[in-house]
Amino acid sequence: MKKMTVREARQALSRLDRVLEEEGEVTITRHGRAVARVVPVSGKRAIPSHKALRESMPRMRRGSGRLVREDRDAR
Repeated sequence: MKKMTVREARQALSRLDRVLEEEGEVTITRHGRAVARVVPVSGKRAIPSHKALRESMPRMRRGSGRLVREDRDAR
């Protein structure tokens, strides 16, 4: 990861794509404090699988319909 100041980033803007290819990530600082992180855009993001998410969640002991009815009756 490369660090550069705001001034250096402005001067390097025309070649920032090459810097990102070499470094992978660039942190831009102002007065020694990080103010931005520039990362290359990756390819298409994978669409999350809802089935995999459901399977990773623990099963409820009581069904959701029963929980809703109990909550409604308690009001």
